[in-house]
Amino acid sequence: MISCTEFIPAYSQVFKYLHEKEGYAGVVKFWEHISDEYVEPRLGQLIKEKGIAGCYEYWSKSLNEENADFSMTLDEEKGEFEIVMNKCPSKGMLLKLDPSNVYNDYCDHCDLLYRRVVEKYGLSYYFEPDKDNMACCRLKVTIKTGKAHE
Repeated sequence: MISCTEFIPAYSQVFKYLHEKEGYAGVVKFWEHISDEYVEPRLGQLIKEKGIAGCYEYWSKSLNEENADFSMTLDEEKGEFEIVMNKCPSKGMLLKLDPSNVYNDYCDHCDLLYRRVVEKYGLSYYFEPDKDNMACCRLKVTIKTGKAHE
């Protein structure tokens, strides 16, 4: 079994290949498939069962598996969940290996994969991607309708 970080260079190359063949729309189609088939079943179920606290449970497991340098906060009273990624393990690895070979819109996959699921359950999703190749970003989920899930 390979670790979750060993596929990262290939993942970036798949994005580049799809972009060359089908443009950005082809890459987005691929991300939508991943979101629907792999993210939705787990994250969606946790949001349905636990509301915004399901986000905390989902990302605590996945980010710890990836050995990410991050901080997370959950304020159920305010209806807010936030991740501050101090060092993204995947973007960090790609930049370390070869900064010139990173897919230009690499960080967009985190935005699309998770936004698609989170917003489906009536939560607001805000993503601030890495702007300066520092491998850091911020994600915030809030309750917008006054209820944690539908």
